[in-house]
Parts: sequence; structure tokens; C-alpha cells
Amino acid sequence: MTQENFEKYLRLKEIATPFKALLFDVDGTLADNMYAHKAAYVETAREYGILLDPNIIDETAGWPTVSVADEISNRYAVKLDRHEFAKRKSAIFIEQYIQKTKPVDFVRQVLYDFVDIRKIGIVSGGTRSTLNITLEVIDVIGKFETLVCAGDTPEGKPSPQPFLLAAQHLQIDPKDCLVFEDGEPGVQGAISAGMSWVRIDQI
Repeated sequence: MTQENFEKYLRLKEIATPFKALLFDVDGTLADNMYAHKAAYVETAREYGILLDPNIIDETAGWPTVSVADEISNRYAVKLDRHEFAKRKSAIFIEQYIQKTKPVDFVRQVLYDFVDIRKIGIVSGGTRSTLNITLEVIDVIGKFETLVCAGDTPEGKPSPQPFLLAAQHLQIDPKDCLVFEDGEPGVQGAISAGMSWVRIDQI
């Protein structure tokens, strides 16, 4: 861990200490893989004849892939099968990128420090199958008590539903939960759920 990241870790640990439950996003928060997700989206869109602006992926950070597919359809005035697009994007990500995923070390260390003394949840817009591989690659499997992902709630981020479901699973009041995020949709979901939050990319 670099000195800069060590200082970020100490700050995050200080912020996290008062809370009873810590809820972590995965892509871009625990896992340093947003560049890979962007590349997979761009490559998938190219197969559909779309020259995708990767900034859309920053704007929709935390959304389920099917919802991102809908957004691409709207912006580029094309009719995409949201499920087929999501399936292909996931396949490209898993085949080409997932085994190269590195952890965001200063965030993962906070999770490690609190794993036995706080309730830990994972709340992501990714699919369960992809998330399980990512979490295994970054050595987080077995270190959380609930995993809420795409399809577990009627609405994904920025809805509060995924966060509230995680709090329910952990039997912790939302006001006692701290959400770790790297994107605005997740922050909006946390706020709507009545939870505190921290942007790890702005710490």
C-alpha cells in the first residue's frame, strides 16, 4: 500500500468506526476494475455497431447492466435486447478481464479490519455469478454476511431498495449503516435509504 493509500485507509477506518454495519459496493470500490468494465461495454457496443462514449459508464456507475443497456438504447436510438446485451458484456468481461482484477487496497483493508466486529454487506449492481468471481479474485469471499446484487430487488441503484434489503438481512437499522461507494447512483441510493455514505474516490 502506498503512503497516500495508507492515509486514505486510516481516514476510512476512522469514519467507519461508529457504525454497526458496513455496506460495500464492488466495482470501483472494493475492486479496481472500472477500466475493465468500460472496455467490455465499449467492445460489446462495437459488436452492435455502436461507437460508445465510455463516460456513460461513469454516469451509470452502480446500475444493473440491463439498465445500462437501456440507457445506451435511448442515447444512440437503437433497439438493443437488454438481456442479450448484458449477457454478452458479462461474457467479454469474464473472458478477458476478471482474472486480472486487483483490489482497491485501502478499502479492502477496512473490510478486513472490521470483518469480525461489524456486520459486513456487499451491495452491487452486478450479477451474482460475476460478483462471486470478482470477490474470489480479490480475496473477499467468506468475509461478508450478505450479498445483494442485480435482480435481488425490483429496482437497482439509485433506488434505496438494494441497501434496505442488505440492512434487513443484517438486522441493522439503516441509520446505523455506512455505505462505501465510488459513484453518484450508489450515493443517491444510500441517501434515500437513510444511510450514511463515503465516496472512496473522493476521500
